[in-house]
Parts: sequence; structure tokens; C-alpha cells
Amino acid sequence: MSNLTEQLTDLFRQTGKAHHQAFIATDGADDEWPLWYAGYLADKLPALLGKPMTKSEMVYQLVDLSKRQPTEAPQVEWAVYYAQEFEEIYAQHE
Repeated sequence: MSNLTEQLTDLFRQTGKAHHQAFIATDGADDEWPLWYAGYLADKLPALLGKPMTKSEMVYQLVDLSKRQPTEAPQVEWAVYYAQEFEEIYAQHE
């Protein structure tokens, strides 16, 4: 795992914990979680990737990954999968 993947994984884990804490009354349930995640990640993710991203782009990627991960890599922790995919998407656009 690359250093960037590790940093992204940590960021996604932190985001998940923050989201769960924000929605503790509903045990983390939030139908609009991609919007919340994008807001939380808005300044952190682009800075880490060194690439500008809109919240809309983040929401699109988060929703897409949430649909693909269960069939593409069900054995991989979601944060690791998202980190690897975001790194791959970023690498394709360098």
C-alpha cells in the first residue's frame, strides 16, 4: 500500500467516524451521507490528492464506489477500497 493510499484510508476512516458521531442518534443512518461526506472532505481530499475537486465530483465518486465495492471487493474494508480507487482516479488525471 502506498503512502498516499494509507493517508487516504486514514482520512476515509476519520470521515466515517465523524459521520457516525454526527448521526449517533440514528446509529449513523443517513440517506444523504454522500453529501455529508463531500462537505467534510471538501478541503481535505483535494489537498491530499493535490487535485481540485468539486463537492459534486466527490458525491458522484462516493456513490459510484458504494455501488461497486460490494461486488468488486467485498472482502476489502470500505475505507481501503475508497482510498485505492481515489488514488487510481487521481493517477489517471495527472
